Amino acid sequence: MGRYGPDRRTMTIKEVAAALGIDRTTAYALAKEDRLPAPVLRLGRRMVVGRAALERVLAGEPVGQGGGDDAR
Repeated sequence: MGRYGPDRRTMTIKEVAAALGIDRTTAYALAKEDRLPAPVLRLGRRMVVGRAALERVLAGEPVGQGGGDDAR
């Protein structure tokens, strides 16, 4: 699944896009606007999403967002 294997605690935006079934370009645009359904961590220019948070989203559980309409 990425260069460090499935045990990583974060996912790239490309991996998030695949998990959500959306286009990579759309995922990057949503991440830049803090509109992904899970919080985006910014590490310099790199953006990643916590694997556990995304798994909760996919399971239908509520997750705090970085900055969407109903965040915080």
